Amino acid sequence: MSAPFFKFGAFGDEASLVVAFAIGIGFGFFLERAGFGSARKLTDQFYLKDLAVLKVMFTAIVTAMLGIFYLSWMGFMDLSLVYFGSTYLVPQIVGGLILGVGFVVGGYCPGTSVVALATGKLDALVFLAGVTVGIFGFGEAWPAIAGFVNSTDLGPLTLPQAFGLRYGLVVFLVVVAALGAFKGAEAVERRMARREGAV
Repeated sequence: MSAPFFKFGAFGDEASLVVAFAIGIGFGFFLERAGFGSARKLTDQFYLKDLAVLKVMFTAIVTAMLGIFYLSWMGFMDLSLVYFGSTYLVPQIVGGLILGVGFVVGGYCPGTSVVALATGKLDALVFLAGVTVGIFGFGEAWPAIAGFVNSTDLGPLTLPQAFGLRYGLVVFLVVVAALGAFKGAEAVERRMARREGAV
């Protein structure tokens, strides 16, 4: 059977919700096992004490990327049927900055706050209450901000398209960047540990 399974009719809309739920539970489980249900561990990345978030998320990205690339190369996946959302450059940069500030202040991102709440952390409940207020606020403000949100639409844009490079070369460069990031993160963590030990 070829992938993507949903596009090839392996299951319908109802079953896709069950699949999505199961994947979400699995994703949350692995986030918790990586320690991402702790606001302290998550914010340690901003102080360069513990860069586990960088390493875990980069590992997930590279693993998914390599899997998709090689499944496509072997003919098991039709990349033309894989959904890519549009790139709204300026709104997504602004949204990323807002998310980043919320992450630093609150200690969670939306996904990790759900993981933390599932493990009984009350600060995550406060964070999720703020997320809920933000969602409703965004909805109420939609008529005023819709023009901005839909601005600078570049369509479904990938790195190979943006830089005019072959997919295989981009995959190789991302893997090299990941390995460099892992090595650099470990060096930074060791340096910060030595500095704290000297204080």
